[in-house]
Amino acid sequence: MGDIDLRKIRVDDIVIAFMGPTGSGKSNLIDVLTGQVGSKRLSGSKLRSCTQDVYAVRLLNHEVYGDRLVFVDTPGFDDTDRSDMEILRMIGKWLQRTYEASIKLAGIVYLHRITDNRMSGSPHRNLRMFGELCGDRATSKVALVTTMWDRVNQAIGEKRQQELERNYFRELLIRGAIPMRFNNTERAAWNIVDTIIREGDREEILLQEELVELRRRLNETSAGRAIYNTFQKLLKDQREVVRELARLAKAQNNMRLVSEMNLEYKRIQREFEKSFGQIAELKVPLGRRIILYLFGKKSRAKSLVLV
Repeated sequence: MGDIDLRKIRVDDIVIAFMGPTGSGKSNLIDVLTGQVGSKRLSGSKLRSCTQDVYAVRLLNHEVYGDRLVFVDTPGFDDTDRSDMEILRMIGKWLQRTYEASIKLAGIVYLHRITDNRMSGSPHRNLRMFGELCGDRATSKVALVTTMWDRVNQAIGEKRQQELERNYFRELLIRGAIPMRFNNTERAAWNIVDTIIREGDREEILLQEELVELRRRLNETSAGRAIYNTFQKLLKDQREVVRELARLAKAQNNMRLVSEMNLEYKRIQREFEKSFGQIAELKVPLGRRIILYLFGKKSRAKSLVLV
């Protein structure tokens, strides 16, 4: 099996994307499906991506699906070295190029660790971003897969699964997403794939519709706006903390501490912009917002607000 160019993905291929936080088991599940368990990096016939860290693998000679299965591993929105906007750009570019070639995803596997005792931080951010980029029209082609059941007490795992379905997964489940479990076996892995393939017609996800059909810039998409709003809130919260510290220092007539707080304020702002990508890049100019509001076409799909 040799490398296959991304452009060689065919319209009749069964393309399944794997999404979720870093460490949720995306690559492991693909390795089980491709028989490459224990490998350090996805194996098989790799399809060259137009960007780094979106990997696609074609499975060859399957007894039912032949050479048509393509599994796509995507990075999570919790990378320590890259901003959420960089991750969105990677995923968006890959999805845009395939959709422009008339290739729709056969489905999406969204993974979540059942070992996480609560939905907060990185897992919550990834789920919210997924709702923004997937939208409501493609949810019937989504499998919500909990992983790492062998690392948790069964009763505790069942309780967490119920909480996920009752709260965080609720909007997706109402719209047809399928709750499933992966217990690290080949049988469970193929049950996930077979279930997705059986479920109805293919639908473009919201991000593809916005980028290709509506010709929106990345920062104008629902996912891009969500990142911008999150950044703005984080920066606002950081500023308020430093301002309060500076106020307390000033009340104590400690000018040295006031000066230190001012420096800390500037440092936080620099670090924020460095770590999360340039906020200016995300901001949609007022004139452009007016044009989109007055003349821009509305997307058929709507973003899902997952809280």
